Amino acid sequence: MDYPKFTPQHRSLLAKYLTKDIFNQLKDKKTSNGFTLEDLIISGVKNPDSSIGTYAGDHESYKLFAPLLDKIIEDYHHYDVRNIAKRDLDISKLDITNNNSFDQYILSTRIRVARNLKDIPLGAAISKDKRKFVEHSVSECLLDLKGDLKGIYYPLDNLTTKNQQQLIKDHFLFKQGDRFLDAAGLNRDWPHNRGIFHNLNKTFLVWINEEDQLRIISMEKGGDIKSVFQRLVDAIVKLEQKIDFSYDKHLGYITSCPTNLGTALRASVHIKLPNLEKNIDLFDQICSNFHLQIRGVDGEHSKSKGSVYDISNKRRLGVSEIECIKDLYDGVTKLIQTEQSLEVLG
Repeated sequence: MDYPKFTPQHRSLLAKYLTKDIFNQLKDKKTSNGFTLEDLIISGVKNPDSSIGTYAGDHESYKLFAPLLDKIIEDYHHYDVRNIAKRDLDISKLDITNNNSFDQYILSTRIRVARNLKDIPLGAAISKDKRKFVEHSVSECLLDLKGDLKGIYYPLDNLTTKNQQQLIKDHFLFKQGDRFLDAAGLNRDWPHNRGIFHNLNKTFLVWINEEDQLRIISMEKGGDIKSVFQRLVDAIVKLEQKIDFSYDKHLGYITSCPTNLGTALRASVHIKLPNLEKNIDLFDQICSNFHLQIRGVDGEHSKSKGSVYDISNKRRLGVSEIECIKDLYDGVTKLIQTEQSLEVLG
C-alpha cells in the first residue's frame, strides 16, 4: 500500500493526522485477526467527506495503530488517552426529575449504547462464522429476558413480509449500512446473521451485527429521560451477567468507530423548537454550553422537519454514563426555558 493521495476535499481527522512518518511506521503492521492499516483507513480514503475516516477491526487495532488513533481520539473527545475511562450506571446518583413541561416540547426520548463482545473481531474484520456466533449467543440471551424486557427476535435474513412491514412501521428495521460503512467492510454478507429484538411494549430494542455487534436502545414517547435510562440500565445489567463486553481501561467500551468509545452512550430527544430555530446562534450556543449535538430528525447529515430536532449528548469518553444523561437533561431544560421566553416575546 502506498501513502494515500489526500485531496483538499479530504478534511477528516484521518487526513489531518496520517503523516507519511506515521504511515511508514504502521503500514506493515497487522493485528492477530489480520487487520491492517489499509483496512483501518480505507473508508476515509474512499470518502473525502468522512469526518473521522477510520473503523477499527478489533480491540487490538487501538493498540497497534495507536500512533494514529490516539491523535484522532484525543482531538475528537478532547481526552488524554493515558487517563482512566469512567463508567457509572448507578441511577441513584442521577439527580433529575420528570418535568411535565418537557412533554409539551419533547416528542420522544431515546438512549442507546454500543457494545461488542470481548475477544471477537469487530464488524470490519469479523468472519462469517464469528458473526453467526455473535448472533446466536446474543439472541439467546435476549430471548431469556423477563418482565418489561421480554420480547421477540427477528433475524433479517428470514423476515416474513408481514414482520418486515411492521418493523418498518415501528421505525425499528435497520438497513444496509451507508457508503462509509460499506467501504470499511461492515456490509459484508448482508443481511446474514443480523437481527432485531424488541420487547412486547416496543420500548426496548437491540440491533445485532449492525455497525457494532449490539446497539442496545431504550425509548418511549415524551420526555421522561430518567424512565428511559432506568430501562436501559436494567437491560445492560442483565446482559452483563451473561456476556463479557470488550472494554479498555483507558478507552472504555471498544467500538468500531472511535467516536463511540468510552460510555458508547448516545442519549437523545426529538424536540420541537420553532422559536429557537429562528435564533440559530443562540440555539447553537446553548447546545455548545451543555456539550450537546444538533441533528435533523433522520439522524446525522439530515435536516429538521417541522422545527423538530434531534438533540443528544456529545461527550462519551472521559465522562460517566450518569454525566452523559445529566448533560442532556440540563441542556434540554435550558433549551425549553429559552423557547418559552421567546414565545412570550412573540
